[in-house]
Amino acid sequence: MSVLFYGRISELKKLNEMYGSGRFECAVIYGRRRVGKTTLIKEFIKDKAAIYFAAREAGSVVNLNGFSRDVYSVTAEELAGSAFFSDWEHAFDYIYKISENRRMILAIDEYPFLADGYRPISSILQAHIDSRLAYSKLFLILCGSSMSFMENQVLGYKSPLYGRRTAQFRITPFTFFDSLPFLEGFVKTDRGVLYGVTGGVPEYLNKIDRGKSLRDNIISLFLTPSGHFYEEPANLLKQELREPSVYNGIIGAIAAGASRLNEIATKCGAESNKCAKYMSSLMALGIVKKENPVTERGGKKSVYLLGDQMFRFWYRFVFPNLSAIEAGLGEGVYDHEVEPRLSAYMGPIFEEICKQYLFLRARKNALPFFIGKLGRWWGNNPRKKRQEEIDIMAFRDDNAIFGECKWTNAPVGMDALVDLKEQSAMFDYKNTWFCLFAKSGFTENLTAEAEKSENVLLIRFEDMLPS
Repeated sequence: MSVLFYGRISELKKLNEMYGSGRFECAVIYGRRRVGKTTLIKEFIKDKAAIYFAAREAGSVVNLNGFSRDVYSVTAEELAGSAFFSDWEHAFDYIYKISENRRMILAIDEYPFLADGYRPISSILQAHIDSRLAYSKLFLILCGSSMSFMENQVLGYKSPLYGRRTAQFRITPFTFFDSLPFLEGFVKTDRGVLYGVTGGVPEYLNKIDRGKSLRDNIISLFLTPSGHFYEEPANLLKQELREPSVYNGIIGAIAAGASRLNEIATKCGAESNKCAKYMSSLMALGIVKKENPVTERGGKKSVYLLGDQMFRFWYRFVFPNLSAIEAGLGEGVYDHEVEPRLSAYMGPIFEEICKQYLFLRARKNALPFFIGKLGRWWGNNPRKKRQEEIDIMAFRDDNAIFGECKWTNAPVGMDALVDLKEQSAMFDYKNTWFCLFAKSGFTENLTAEAEKSENVLLIRFEDMLPS
């Protein structure tokens, strides 16, 4: 199996199990652009009888003709003496004919394009599933990059296709640990940074040149006008959104540190109610995420963060330095702007890596208890009357883990453990454990304290990775 599919093993296994059923199946596959949906589909169908059709941003006739050509390329049959299907009704009638008694896959990629160009398509497909296709051996795959469309217009209760799917797959970027095969050859800390600037998106990881250093990769990919990522965010916004300049302002405000809706709206000069609508669009694309303290479901404490790390890096370091990069000063931008601020940039990413690590340990039953919820916490400390933030908090029943993550060049000392224990006193858990993660290790006195404590765990970043 190609390294591109490392981390997609469970999806492929499930798809093959469904294929083996021999009955009608309908798999809905969705996720943000560049995340590897098409590659997953093609890996699955490569040794099977399958029709793959990628819809275009075009009207019904263009897509119907394209669909006809893709069907012909597999069946090599003439359809009633015509080069193309006359309409979608006849197209699906033919799909039933060729799948009635033999296993056949029909994968429609970018289904939202097809539905936008011909709105009755979902109703037509639903009618054919209910009347005929459900009794065939067809394996239907509907795939799309528009998260909101797929969730509302395909999977949603009001969709004509509601209830017809037999499985759904939301494809997300790789975790840091799933990304490691793309990062072989780099020192361990550089692997963390490269994950931090690509966000685990397979297509972005594929652009990393293992023959170059971390510095040279970032310069050639981001800080050069011809670099692959130099115009990537702008191009994606133009493809997906109607007012890219407005979204530029919103994303830039978040990248600069604004996290509350009112604060973001003020910095980008938009009204709060309009800004909220823009934020919904960005969240639907996976560019922005909304986060609450792990102990709460919502409310006034909600914050907005950039969920796409490539966007976060670009708006943090590329966007403010476009003129210098255009003038050929990309190396200087790296040396004076990027490199001195990488540790601060990596802080939230290291927190995410540490959370992923704890989930890996949970799967191996290597934690003190089976964790329920895990995430970040922030709020008021009533005893000290100040705002507090805990990088990682995991809890279940009377058990809790409190974690601190430090991506710094200096070793972590006793003060970090003292602070973490003070923060844990805000909560009433019977059993508590303290987990400290560090890029550069720990001081001797903290190490000695951990060795004599049963509830203190010290984890170096290099020890989190396989040797």
